Amino acid sequence: MLCELRVENLVLIERAELELGPGLNVLTGETGAGKTMLAHALDLLMGGRARSGIVRPGAGEAYVEGVFAVADPLVKQLHEQLGGEPWWPVDADELILARRALGDGRTRAYVNGRSAPIGVLRDLGARMLSFYGQHEHRKLVLGAAQREILDLACGGSHAVTLDACAASYRSVRALESELDRLTELAAAADRELDLLEHEIAEIDTVAPDEQERSDALALRERLRAVDELRLATAAAAQALAPDDPDATGAAHAAARASGALAALAGIDPKLDALSKRCEAAAIELEDVAASLGHHLDALDADEGSLQSVEERLTQEERLIRKHGGSVAAVLDHAQRARARRDELIGARDGRQDIEERLTRERAVLRRNVAELRAERTRTARRLEERVRKELAALAMADASFEIALTETEPKASGGDDVQFTIAPNPGVAPAPLREIASGGELSRVMLALVTAGETSASVAGRMTGATLVFDEIDAGIGGQTARAVGERLRALAQARQILCITHLPQIASLAQHHFQVVKDTSAQPTTTRIVRLAESELVGELMRMLGADEQDAGARKHAHELLEAA
Repeated sequence: MLCELRVENLVLIERAELELGPGLNVLTGETGAGKTMLAHALDLLMGGRARSGIVRPGAGEAYVEGVFAVADPLVKQLHEQLGGEPWWPVDADELILARRALGDGRTRAYVNGRSAPIGVLRDLGARMLSFYGQHEHRKLVLGAAQREILDLACGGSHAVTLDACAASYRSVRALESELDRLTELAAAADRELDLLEHEIAEIDTVAPDEQERSDALALRERLRAVDELRLATAAAAQALAPDDPDATGAAHAAARASGALAALAGIDPKLDALSKRCEAAAIELEDVAASLGHHLDALDADEGSLQSVEERLTQEERLIRKHGGSVAAVLDHAQRARARRDELIGARDGRQDIEERLTRERAVLRRNVAELRAERTRTARRLEERVRKELAALAMADASFEIALTETEPKASGGDDVQFTIAPNPGVAPAPLREIASGGELSRVMLALVTAGETSASVAGRMTGATLVFDEIDAGIGGQTARAVGERLRALAQARQILCITHLPQIASLAQHHFQVVKDTSAQPTTTRIVRLAESELVGELMRMLGADEQDAGARKHAHELLEAA
């Protein structure tokens, strides 16, 4: 139950504190006084979006706080779910929800005085409050909303089946998508596989390698200049050690120089050192001459390999041009081709498995859809009867109300379209709510659904003890119909707290706690106050709601009669 509601700097409301009681609480006031601001304040406590411009001019922020008395079952449930969280200490026995809205549009949420995620506030607010306004009435004409109401009336096991149906539907869609993909792969497999196998074999045959290619390029340059290399090598070899025995080469000259100096060894240390150097030079030159000879032989042997090197490089260059401009790109293409080849081959093998799994999952979906339809059909008949009885108590005794189920293709919510139909008057064929119901009739259908037995615990709060908030549920009605709506609200309030924002005296007269919204235009800026009316003030407010002034004796008598009849 909502015990206290505090509002600060919310549009016209500078500060307001409401101490609400059990049963039926009503809120009345002149049009434009700010009644809807209270509805918005409650929406903020439920985690709703803060509208632009809600902060009172001159103030830095708006603040809304609600103090709730929590029933024992809910206390136990919250301890199990939130015990140990900073916003729910283990000894908590009341719930305080609060919201700050800053001027720049940002908001902050608080639970029991501690900062909390907005999702926690939204979850807790939904447990404590169920809000019904003009928007909810208009939602009644939507097929999805009607199906949701029927599903809520079906009970807990039905919700489990709904979850199972949604899961099987998602599985079916995923398998169908995979089967479509595999089918497309299979259609292209034969043609594409031939191409892939050819490209993989072509690359594997050449087996390009970055280092091998670098070496081959260097070898090609050397082989292309083999004649010049041979001439230079032969000339160098002849200069060091000529084939002609009569010719003197550099190696022989160095040896002769070393021999000439060696004859005088031991006399001049400097000459001894130079003699050793000449000897070493002779040995090194003879070795170089031998190496040049070996290299010349090798050049003669390599001359015939230029063609094979050119062929190898030509094969690699063709692959490089074809597959990306580098050896690395060629190898990457080969890797992708192998993966694609394996995918196509796997598609052939996996398609049958997917088809078998899809057949099984479609059977599961059909069973879930059938279970949902059976329970919806049973519940629809019970709900129809209860709603018709409630409508009779709401001055629509001759109205017929039926719930039509039309079979559709299976989807996450089952295989049914749900349509609420109504015939407000005898002799009129039933038609969908969106085609025939007025605003007042929609309001009464909503109230009938809320109070129709099993749905009162589901549609109207989903848990015993939730406070119901009705914002202008009396739209479009008056007279005895308004009185009938008020009676149903009061009857509903015997089991739970109700807060009703109304403009009808017939409903306001039935309240156990009456609050008035008063606008003060003399203040700058204009302010709105909310006051709890004493018993002596009720007649005056009802007269105002009747559109009469204080001197109107007839209106005063009518107001007294309304209160006495309550």
